[in-house]
Amino acid sequence: VVTVIDTSGGVVMLSLDGGCVGCSSTPMTAMQIYYSLKKLDPVEDVVFVNGELPEYMRTFIDQKMADEAENSDDEPKGEII
Repeated sequence: VVTVIDTSGGVVMLSLDGGCVGCSSTPMTAMQIYYSLKKLDPVEDVVFVNGELPEYMRTFIDQKMADEAENSDDEPKGEII
C-alpha cells in the first residue's frame, strides 16, 4: 500500500504500508518509486516518511539521473511510455 501524505511545493511525501512493512524488498520498491517520480518536472523531491529509501540509494539515483540528463540527446531510447 502506497499512501500519499502530501504533494505541496513539489515535494511528494509517501508512506509504504501493508505488505511493505518489514519486507526486504521495500528499499528497492522505494527506489523505483523515487526514480519514476523524480522524472516528473513538477516533482522536486520524494520523501518516504517511514525512511524506506536509504540515503546511498537516493544518492545513486540522483547521480544516475544527472548522468542521463548530461548524456541526453533527446532521441527515443526504446522505452515504453
